[in-house]
Amino acid sequence: MKRILLLLCLSLFTLPALAAAADYNFLSADELKGWLEVDKPMLLVDIQEPKDFAAHHIKGALETNAYPVKSETEKATLTPALDSYRANSPEAVVVVCPRGKGGAKRAYELLRDQGVPEAKLFILTGGMENWPHREWVEGK
Repeated sequence: MKRILLLLCLSLFTLPALAAAADYNFLSADELKGWLEVDKPMLLVDIQEPKDFAAHHIKGALETNAYPVKSETEKATLTPALDSYRANSPEAVVVVCPRGKGGAKRAYELLRDQGVPEAKLFILTGGMENWPHREWVEGK
């Protein structure tokens, strides 16, 4: 009986964590490269800090400098991305951040909450730090 109660308690705590982890759409570097190669209509929303964006970013990415997307000022820098989405209605919106973790998730949530359909919204897995396709990189 104690085991059943323990398993029940554990499942009550782990299921919400698993559900939260599944709340984001991730896109691998190879998948994004394929989209770039076929010129899929998309908006690349790069949230890296200015010095990192200047050093390396994916060709065609919109510079927002929103990282780490915590303050109201940082969040406000995503307004051009929302305007571009609304004006162009691309098939996909891909958030690119330094490592594809917390900042990307916060940007994803903000874009989703401002009307970008979740079916069109993605986070680049591993961010720019793990982007292997140098032929698609611009910067110093």
